[in-house]
Amino acid sequence: MNCPLHQLNGKRALITGGNRGLGLALAKGLAAHGADVVLVARTETQLQQAAAAIRQTAAVKVDTFAIDLDRSSELEAFFENVVDTAGPVDILVNCAGVNLRGPAETIDLDTWQQVLRLDLTAPFVLSQAFCRHRRRLDQPGRIINICSLLSAGGRPTTAAYAAAKTGLLGLTRALAVEWAPYRINVNAIGPGYFRTEMTEPLYQDPAIGRWVLDRTPLKRWGTPDELVGAALLLASEAGRFITGQIIWVDGGWLASL
Repeated sequence: MNCPLHQLNGKRALITGGNRGLGLALAKGLAAHGADVVLVARTETQLQQAAAAIRQTAAVKVDTFAIDLDRSSELEAFFENVVDTAGPVDILVNCAGVNLRGPAETIDLDTWQQVLRLDLTAPFVLSQAFCRHRRRLDQPGRIINICSLLSAGGRPTTAAYAAAKTGLLGLTRALAVEWAPYRINVNAIGPGYFRTEMTEPLYQDPAIGRWVLDRTPLKRWGTPDELVGAALLLASEAGRFITGQIIWVDGGWLASL
């Protein structure tokens, strides 16, 4: 029996990067518990495929909007268009991101700024728009930011990504405190190593695959659906007194010495 506290009937969730990987898994999970979903990504074809997959398993409304989240100055108007077209947004999941690798001493400034725009600035601008939207309605809201193990540590060739994801965790805490009077809960999820289309080359690399298994106490990679439980907690009434937190879903990675 499903717990009533976890039900999202009558809610609408906007998920960036909802066309594949972790974003699609989160969209499917929220939809399975009753939420209408808005999928946001760059590629219309992938968005339509993702929407069709969700409709096969959940009787909810699915809307899709294609945009390049790198266009920071357009995101506020974009969010308002989503609201005007699809309806009020109760839950914002900032999942889209990019990791452009390169040695820290040689990475060019354009690459650095692109990663920060996509992984930190876009979540901030969308969160701003979401906050104003919920305040106009005088209604509570939930923001879930998808962070990374690199929000807590570092790896070679990931300076821009680590800076952005560490910043996203700091942003989560700052907004949680500032927007608590508006009844907007802001939290984060920190995934470990999950097997997705984007990480498949890493999974197939024998050396990297062995390193991940050796480093992860549960001795396996995560599957995208295993991120849903944390998101459901933070999106639903079950998590109404949780704000400013990060839930690590990493197979024990950060708990291990």
